[in-house]
Amino acid sequence: MKYPELLSFSDVLPRLAEFDAIIDVRSPGEFTEDHLPHAINCPVLDDEERIRVGTMYKQVNAFEAKKVGAALVAKNIAKYIETHFLDKPKDWTPLIYCWRGGNRSGSMAHILAKIGWPVVQLDGGYKSYRQHVNQYLPEIANTISWRVICGTTGSGKSRLLQTLHRQGAQVLDLEQIALHKGSVLGGLPDLAQPSQKYFESQIWQTLREFDARRPVYVESESKKVGNLRVPDQVIQTMRGAPCIALHLTMSDRVELLMQEYAHFVQNPEGLNRQLECLVSLHGKEKIQHWKQHANEGQMRELVTQLLEKHYDPVYVRSIDKNFIQYPQAQALRLQGISDEDFTSTAKLILSAE
Repeated sequence: MKYPELLSFSDVLPRLAEFDAIIDVRSPGEFTEDHLPHAINCPVLDDEERIRVGTMYKQVNAFEAKKVGAALVAKNIAKYIETHFLDKPKDWTPLIYCWRGGNRSGSMAHILAKIGWPVVQLDGGYKSYRQHVNQYLPEIANTISWRVICGTTGSGKSRLLQTLHRQGAQVLDLEQIALHKGSVLGGLPDLAQPSQKYFESQIWQTLREFDARRPVYVESESKKVGNLRVPDQVIQTMRGAPCIALHLTMSDRVELLMQEYAHFVQNPEGLNRQLECLVSLHGKEKIQHWKQHANEGQMRELVTQLLEKHYDPVYVRSIDKNFIQYPQAQALRLQGISDEDFTSTAKLILSAE
């Protein structure tokens, strides 16, 4: 067989796990936005170099741009051979791709193939992968047998999902993928959310590995998790699925939220900045009152009021409107918030599969 071998994404997909490396040669900025599962980034042009060459294409001409680009690409490929690939055996099999499967991936694929490695280049590049995700994610969502974990804020939905996962259940944790807890106060400290494309890619990657004969557990999310939108067919199929209604006492809910939002307990200034987002719903006087609780360290009282005055009414309206099987939900009452409490509840759920 002649290498590099040029294959479409549909040909590559069944073999993704067989490649010794999946190499994305696009710039770091392109890679950060989204990439194939388990890919590593070895850019043949970094962000500044890509802009430089692209500007030459527009302002000078293609020939001059290609000369400068070729020199940069050759230098960068040489660096990766020395620092990443010299120790690879002769049967090492990489998959290489760029944006459209053109010059950037072709250059690295050609050089590595000339060395003697059985290289595969992705025809159509990242664009072909993205087209596949867009086309098949809705189809996968339609095959999933969802079980939706419902419950008011602080009732332990996320912790139960994590426990179910540890017990071997199939779990789609949208908040974990989105790096956001899903509410106005749900941003994680010092962590930016991923791009919309990466969010969708991670959902696709998670769902495609599941056994369609077994249920998939998911939390009763709204259409958006922070700034990210749950793909339409995923949210639609979730909202038509059987539900499990989780119940927890108010005191335990407050304690659980104090644990999960410890960064706000330690940083009332950050909490108060976020509370400003609720002014339009509750008025300046109420928000100022809540800020005072935060500043005075009265966090339990603040959390209790936020649950009673904001989160619980919002939840009741949303769940009744959006999850059509919620009236027939299996009701489960957690006895507490210890690991043992969540483990026993997870085992009870799994025993019914």
